[in-house]
Amino acid sequence: MARMGHHAARTGHDDGTMRFELTWRRADGARLPTALWRAGPGYLMMSSGVLGGGFGPRAWVLNAQVPAGYARTDPAAHLRELAAGLGLDGSGVGMLTAAQVSNLVQREDEGVHAAATAGLRVPTWAAAPAGPPRPALPGTINVIVAVPVPLSAAAFVNAVATATEAKAQAVLDAGFAATGTATDAVCIAAPAGRHTERFTGPRSPWGARIARAVHAAVLAGGRGYAAANDGG
Repeated sequence: MARMGHHAARTGHDDGTMRFELTWRRADGARLPTALWRAGPGYLMMSSGVLGGGFGPRAWVLNAQVPAGYARTDPAAHLRELAAGLGLDGSGVGMLTAAQVSNLVQREDEGVHAAATAGLRVPTWAAAPAGPPRPALPGTINVIVAVPVPLSAAAFVNAVATATEAKAQAVLDAGFAATGTATDAVCIAAPAGRHTERFTGPRSPWGARIARAVHAAVLAGGRGYAAANDGG
């Protein structure tokens, strides 16, 4: 049974955008961190997260570290337990990773904020040869992006693609022969509003900012992972 810690550290930007709280809990004898962004009301998010995935209003994002041998088969329920332990209510996004969440990296580019945790224990190519399925490991690269302007639904989808392309570029630039891992997750957040940006491809103004911020965050995280693990 996991027990939430009582101490929280903040990591983020002084303007309040993507300000994360780092909390600690005990699980199976290990002390594990969770990064929490309390976005608050008024945000729309599109995410592939195991909890709160899809598209709609979301008020918070959790990125929780789990042991490398994580064996629970109910990750969404587990994340709901962690959210409840932090006093969170309403809809939010939850992600899991075996990467060091305390090493979360944040980068900003002209108002776009990106945060990433990089676990590259099992890097892979997106288009890998066919073969027997491998068990999904919680290593993962988790990417969270906050855009300061409202986006159309199509622009949200395009932002996911742009962020994923930038992540893959960063993994290669960090020295890994891979586009990521098989369990990577992404979350795009933007304020709700009537006047929306329609384009977030990598050559559009906002898409270019998303790409640069994500690339910088994942590149720093990937290089840090390689240095800590002798490149492996």
